[in-house]
Amino acid sequence: MRTLAMKILFLCPILALSLNACQQGPVRYTQNSPEIDTVKKVISNYDTKNYDTSMFADTSKTYYNTKDNPLSSNEAIAYHKQADSEYASRGFGDNHQEYEMVVTDEGETWVNCWLTWKGELAANGKEFEVPVHLTFQFVDGKIVQEYGYWDPTPIVLELQKIEAEAKMMDEEQTE
Repeated sequence: MRTLAMKILFLCPILALSLNACQQGPVRYTQNSPEIDTVKKVISNYDTKNYDTSMFADTSKTYYNTKDNPLSSNEAIAYHKQADSEYASRGFGDNHQEYEMVVTDEGETWVNCWLTWKGELAANGKEFEVPVHLTFQFVDGKIVQEYGYWDPTPIVLELQKIEAEAKMMDEEQTE
């Protein structure tokens, strides 16, 4: 009987540790969440040129290819509207979209997405595909920060080329 009692005393702590190890803590990584759904809505709104800022906190900051000089949500809309004038069509394709939500060690909630942007210049019909990474920080269900990173170089060079050609044509006509 004493041996049985010692076995039970020995096995109880192991069982308790095993049960404790099986308990899940808070979700720190997921590919399905209300925050991801919000980001998908932001992307859909961009694609349809529905510039709705209701998902953003009043004090949100947006950074595109920089860590300095953030844009307010209204300034970000103005940025997109100005850029839209350069394109016959533009948007994110449905293929190769990846979304994840993470909760950092500090308790911050971020949604990351990797997308492919496609656009056709209005001036000459040239098409571009650009990989884009966006990350959004959420507080109380609202976006408080957005960071966007992509390489605009091919598009900028093409726009400069178009501008130079137009200038040359203007100069030839004035001669």
